[in-house]
Amino acid sequence: MDKDILQVEHLSVNYNGNSVLNDLNFSIKKGEIVAIVGPNGSGKTTLIRAILGLVPYRGHVLVNHQPVRASLEKIGYVPQKFVFDRTIPMTAGEFLEIAFKNVKSRKIKHSLLEVDMKQHEDTLIGNLSGGQFQRVLIARSLLNDPSILLLDEAISEVDAAGAKGFYDIVAHLNHVHQTTVLLVSHEINMVYKFADQIICLNRDLICYGKPKDAITKEVLEKLYGQDVRFQEHRH
Repeated sequence: MDKDILQVEHLSVNYNGNSVLNDLNFSIKKGEIVAIVGPNGSGKTTLIRAILGLVPYRGHVLVNHQPVRASLEKIGYVPQKFVFDRTIPMTAGEFLEIAFKNVKSRKIKHSLLEVDMKQHEDTLIGNLSGGQFQRVLIARSLLNDPSILLLDEAISEVDAAGAKGFYDIVAHLNHVHQTTVLLVSHEINMVYKFADQIICLNRDLICYGKPKDAITKEVLEKLYGQDVRFQEHRH
């Protein structure tokens, strides 16, 4: 549990001469749940996309001490928005079948079971709720047995009950399978009691550490301004 699975060193991203991320340095240990928080436009999605090599950047990103391209097959990813025509007459199981070549039926059933969607294997994608579809997307990301799972605001369009179920699923994957999870979230209070580490991002790395140590009134003001409200949880 103490081995670094992800290392980010001097990571910077610029768009059209504008700095989006500035010299980020942090590492994530195997088996940790790490949450990225920050205001809109702070670079959270850009950080996820840079880690995956989807945007150009300066610096170094290593997964299992190797360049990301050497470990892509062991990285699961659920984007903030997944563009897919849900009017296509396709079941949840069929949707997963097209994700990877030669995926076996038992693997599909197991992935759906992991996200509590096994009972919807034969349900048409268009008949699923937003929260249920997000669970299917997580199941899709599990088909290659990832050692690290990247979730970019995967519950941005899910209600409170769906969000609770989402965090329960992440906790299950982490505790039972030791899956390392890096997720973007706006739920400060939830990640405070849920995450092992938290990255506070506003183009610069404002803080990184255990939530109870990293999230302070001063840090939140740097992120969100003077009017932020936060209920501290005592353990």
